[in-house]
Amino acid sequence: MKIGLLDSGPFSFAGQRTLIGSVFLMVFVVLMNRPLELHRYKEILLLGVFNTMGCIGFSQLSLVNAEASRAAILMFTYPFWTLLLAWPILKERIQPFQWAAIILAFPGLMFVLKPWSIDGQLYGYISAICGALSWAIASILIKKMFAREPIDLLSLTAWQMGFGSLGLLCIAWVLGEPTPIYTARFITALFATGIVSTGLGWLLWVYLLDKLTAGTTSMMTLLVPIIAILSSAWHLGESVSQDDWLGIVMILLALTCLTVSSFIHLRASRLKRLSETD
Repeated sequence: MKIGLLDSGPFSFAGQRTLIGSVFLMVFVVLMNRPLELHRYKEILLLGVFNTMGCIGFSQLSLVNAEASRAAILMFTYPFWTLLLAWPILKERIQPFQWAAIILAFPGLMFVLKPWSIDGQLYGYISAICGALSWAIASILIKKMFAREPIDLLSLTAWQMGFGSLGLLCIAWVLGEPTPIYTARFITALFATGIVSTGLGWLLWVYLLDKLTAGTTSMMTLLVPIIAILSSAWHLGESVSQDDWLGIVMILLALTCLTVSSFIHLRASRLKRLSETD
């Protein structure tokens, strides 16, 4: 995403990558003989606003002013927003091990983020936080959609992404972003993010939300900022300090607590099903 900005404006790049992801998923739906009809379009349109326009648009915008690793870290504060929203809206109680994960992960994120040394990246940080909030809202919307009535995961992901991509391209046009320069690196970045991280990534994300609680699923993605720190150091030359390593260790400990919580939850559910069967 950061490399794509070398040849394009943020909303132009975000709109094109999500459009590619949407088309890729629609072709996949047809090849799998799955339903592609557009049902519950109002809900899907609303999901596209938060899941694609808000989340992907703001995250891409944040990279204009912020380092890739820092933007990823702020984007992945969204599990905390999801847990807070899921509690009153979805009635998902925060379990003891989840509280432990929050207590460990939040200071871990702060060690990596270093809010005491923003260095002119405030605009990018605010954009990333807005993207995280949009993602959290989208997660809640998806859980409510599944609870109301089953819906095909592939079709849902493809349509909401298609609506969102058109919205992002409209924003790029209104803001007067220049036409992207289609260099080899831009095309590579566009299709890598469009097919792999956007198409397949969001499909897997929606699948997990259908199988696990919103809070558990969102907390597990805290692995992403760790990967972002290491990969941005490798590809973009961004530094990894002692504070970063301390934060990484705390986040990994938080994920360990979350994994324990997930196993306890799954075991309890399995025992409950067995007792009901007996």
